[in-house]
Amino acid sequence: MKRDERRVVSPWNIANVLTVLRLALVPFFVFCLFLPGTGWRVAALAVFAVASITDHLDGELARRYGLITDFGKIADPIADKALTGAALVSLSILNELPWWVTIPILAREIGVTVLRLVLLRRAVIPASYGGKVKTVLQIAAIVLYLLPGVPGPLRWVVMGAALVVTVATGVDYVIRAVRLRKVAKQVRGE
Repeated sequence: MKRDERRVVSPWNIANVLTVLRLALVPFFVFCLFLPGTGWRVAALAVFAVASITDHLDGELARRYGLITDFGKIADPIADKALTGAALVSLSILNELPWWVTIPILAREIGVTVLRLVLLRRAVIPASYGGKVKTVLQIAAIVLYLLPGVPGPLRWVVMGAALVVTVATGVDYVIRAVRLRKVAKQVRGE
């Protein structure tokens, strides 16, 4: 294959199927979470865990097997935000998590997703180490809130760390986007 020939990757590949599956699991997760009883709470946790695992797995498969597509670049962050957003909003509706925690996390996630979509044509800002830490902390904090019987202080410490890292990485992402835009303008001679 010549250097400028690119392999066309079908959007119907295993990585994208896992992304769509994660998105499809969100309503089932919310449904289970709002039903009363410990059994339903554990079911919600199981659905959340499966969906969270697909988040790691789809990215790994896409990179390892060259299955990266424009659809995946757009759908993956949307599916991620739908899952964590649904969890945070649901926990706030259930009065288990204060809205002052949920709102800044959602604002950051929506803002960064919109910024990614705006920049998608020009460049992709790769996920930072801090962004990966943020994702792990958010998932861990949500799991602790979903698990019955976890002590409140442990939940608060992990959710507090998730909130701080989420806001900090959001600021970092905006700074990197502004720098990228300046570089792009310089390259174009503006």
